[in-house]
Amino acid sequence: MSAIPLFPRRWPPSDPAAIQLYSLNTPNGQKVGVCLEEMGLHYEPHLVDITKGDQMDADFIRISPNNKIPAIIDPDGPEGALFALMESIVILQYLADKTGQFFPRTYRARIEAQQWLTFQAAHIGPMFGQFGHFHVYAKGKTSDAYGEERYAAETRRLLGVLDARLQERDYLIGDYSIVDMATAPWVDCLVDFYKSYEYLGMAEFTAVARWRAQLASRPAYQRGKEVCRVV
Repeated sequence: MSAIPLFPRRWPPSDPAAIQLYSLNTPNGQKVGVCLEEMGLHYEPHLVDITKGDQMDADFIRISPNNKIPAIIDPDGPEGALFALMESIVILQYLADKTGQFFPRTYRARIEAQQWLTFQAAHIGPMFGQFGHFHVYAKGKTSDAYGEERYAAETRRLLGVLDARLQERDYLIGDYSIVDMATAPWVDCLVDFYKSYEYLGMAEFTAVARWRAQLASRPAYQRGKEVCRVV
């Protein structure tokens, strides 16, 4: 049996009975902030500022061995024991199972939902992130436009997959779910942070635009995106 995790000394809880969130409002961090807000769970946010290297703190690595945000500690975890968890989509699935909210209950529907969660984790996040790297951070640092053009093309292809999926349904698996919470912050990031709406021709993805508007109308979604923002 693994050792019971302890609360990080650098980020002590003010309420040890609350779920403790260690995060920053990047797209991956926003997923969990949105989920906690949508589910109405009692939680306490702690800013882990990756721009200052906070993720390399030994106490943080103890709860997130890959030194990535977000991570949580649930004081009322499985078997009632303190429970630390990393990896954003796993945290979403854990919270959905814990509360019985925003995830299907039947086996067939769960497998369908899990394939779209995996699509986000394996394709949307990594490819959109690589696009952002070359479009924003590597500007003027490479000898040609190959990287930016390659990942822009892949980002547009993936937006097309989302758009086709949303043509005949309001949300990615029909009902609003953690799949939307996982995916939408990355699409928002293309517009809000990477400032690439026109560059990517996002206006043509009309179903994606409708879906984003529906999410933006949800107060809990908007609150969740602001959790653990650097002030």
